[in-house]
Amino acid sequence: MSVNVTMNEQNGSGENGTAMLHDTAKGLVVTIHIKNAKGPQPVHIHKGTCAKLDPKPAYALHNVVNGMSTTTVPGVTIAQLEKSPFAINAHKSLTDIPTYVSCGDIKK
Repeated sequence: MSVNVTMNEQNGSGENGTAMLHDTAKGLVVTIHIKNAKGPQPVHIHKGTCAKLDPKPAYALHNVVNGMSTTTVPGVTIAQLEKSPFAINAHKSLTDIPTYVSCGDIKK
């Protein structure tokens, strides 16, 4: 199973793109492409939606570097994430975690 997530800019960052989620035998593969990304940026799967995000990450992903990130999250499936709201969220930088720059809701 695969799902595409639209990553929308937040806080006037100009950073938008896509995240592709793909179930594999090793776990959930999350591939993110963000345009206009600046430097290494932390990215996570959070409970909630982009409009109402739980600030505590549910699953850490590899930082976005040069606009890209690919992570395998063992033991997680798309079906599990679709049971309750989850979103993928990118933060401004390693030193500015509270500022969100791009977010996408994981939807069925």
